[in-house]
Amino acid sequence: MSAPSASIPEKQDTGFFGHPRGLSTLFFTELWERFSFYGMKAILGLYLWTAVSEGGLGVDKALALSVVAIYGTAVYMSGVAGGWLADRVWGGQRATFYGGVLIMFGHIALALPIGITGVYLGLVLIVFGTGLLKPNISTVVGGLYDKTDTRRDAGFTVFYMAINIGGFVSPLITGALADGIGFHAGFAVAAVGMALGLTQYRLGRKHLRGSAAVAPNPLPHQEKGRVYGLIAGIAVVIAALGVVAYLLGDVEGVILMISIMSIVLPIAYFTVMLRSKKTLPEEKPRVVAYIPLFVAAAMFWLIFEQSASVIAEFADSHVDNHVFGWEFPVAWFQSINPIMIIALAPVFALLWVKLGRRAPSTPRKFAGALVLVGLSFVLMYFASNSAADGKVTPLWLVLMFLIMTAGELMLSPVGLSVTTKLAPRAFASQTMSLWFLATSAGTGVAAQLVKFYTTSPSAYFLTLGGAAVVLGVALALAAPLIRKLMSGVE
Repeated sequence: MSAPSASIPEKQDTGFFGHPRGLSTLFFTELWERFSFYGMKAILGLYLWTAVSEGGLGVDKALALSVVAIYGTAVYMSGVAGGWLADRVWGGQRATFYGGVLIMFGHIALALPIGITGVYLGLVLIVFGTGLLKPNISTVVGGLYDKTDTRRDAGFTVFYMAINIGGFVSPLITGALADGIGFHAGFAVAAVGMALGLTQYRLGRKHLRGSAAVAPNPLPHQEKGRVYGLIAGIAVVIAALGVVAYLLGDVEGVILMISIMSIVLPIAYFTVMLRSKKTLPEEKPRVVAYIPLFVAAAMFWLIFEQSASVIAEFADSHVDNHVFGWEFPVAWFQSINPIMIIALAPVFALLWVKLGRRAPSTPRKFAGALVLVGLSFVLMYFASNSAADGKVTPLWLVLMFLIMTAGELMLSPVGLSVTTKLAPRAFASQTMSLWFLATSAGTGVAAQLVKFYTTSPSAYFLTLGGAAVVLGVALALAAPLIRKLMSGVE
């Protein structure tokens, strides 16, 4: 009698440069989605604070910085709902597609010349859409690999390159259009980018091999109608609150409320997962180990995500953007980080593969990332002091982004990977949402802190940079204990 087929090892899918073919579908979908996201984000702050006579909205700079920061908070906070819907209702694949549709309509709203109304409507649609797409596309990537597949970290790093290819090209295009034609032209091309991403996803979905095609913890069929009704009700309430805040002019109150929610939500989420009977006993120590990694990530993103707010303002006001007498768009500075990622990501991916089990543990990688991002802001302390005598050379920003990028590569793709490995099975997509809540928490705090930037830029940079370095050292010291709780997951 022949041996059962289950005993024959399944042949690895290596159709995309040694990785599963489905990675190519997700790679290009993510590329176009990030093209739209970063292209819009590169010009959003400039559009808000640029004078009306120059095509902007003339919003106060302190408020504009808070709006840009809180937009990032809301985007990543909405991932909680997106992850829950994927886990309980749609599955990751459908949630990703629905999110892309909402994002496209959000960029269309921004492209319409209807002033601040278009900004708020567009941002709300993009927030909901990204909440559906962002956590779930990463979960689909994780589903392409077995948990023991040694290609996993390298695969996430390759996937991360798609983010940065889109992030590099888009500010160049949207920035040039914003300067040459107008801000709305820049927002319009972001909408086109998302439409291309949706097309790519539909054409290549057959290669995903069923990864996250169905909800892993589905609701009973009779409850789905009630859930859809609840979603519609929540959307109406949020829209009503937005209209009231808009009419009363209490934008700062809304920003504060979202900042508070960005802190409360992850605390509640960790509590639910640790107390849930669906979290197995062997999974609970891993959830505990994830908490210090979450805090470290929140601090990292608190600083890193200010590249589109505080750093963009510094570039606009204090950096010389002339080359041989030609003035290039300020938004182009936002392409520095992505091009460095494109150059350095293969180096880091190869490094982790070559080092294998000799590579630094995940907590140590996170610690190194915190120290580096802190040093990038310490460098900006010196840049801001130099700016007191006039505009400074762009080399300050180039060096800052280089240091920051090295830290990003030690934390972001590694964080995506370890999240999929530490996640309890019943909370797979929701734990990925929790990873993005680290960004939400960081930017939520930043939305309150950026108000102090205009008072004293140098003190602002030094304080935040120093705090990140101290936290990084503390995490490195705690790494052995965290690894023990991770129960063998690296």
